[in-house]
Amino acid sequence: MVAAKVVNDLPMLVTFSTGETRLFDASPLLEMPVFAPLRSNEVFSGFAIDHGAVSWAGGDIDLAPETMYKMSYAYERIA
Repeated sequence: MVAAKVVNDLPMLVTFSTGETRLFDASPLLEMPVFAPLRSNEVFSGFAIDHGAVSWAGGDIDLAPETMYKMSYAYERIA
C-alpha cells in the first residue's frame, strides 16, 4: 500500500503498490474489540502507512494490505 485517504467516516480510498485504487470500508471490523477504537473519527483518520500496512493509535492497531485488499471494492474515478 502506498497511499490512503479517508472519504467520509469509515470508507477509505486505498492505493496499492500495483497502482490500483480501491474503496475500503472498515465498518465490519468494528464488531471486533481490538478495532473498537476506530469508531472514533479522530483515531480512524489519524492513520499511518508503515511498511505497506495501515496502522492506527501509534501502531497499536494495524491491518495488512492483503486484508485491506480482500475487504475492499473496485473503485473507478468519475471524471
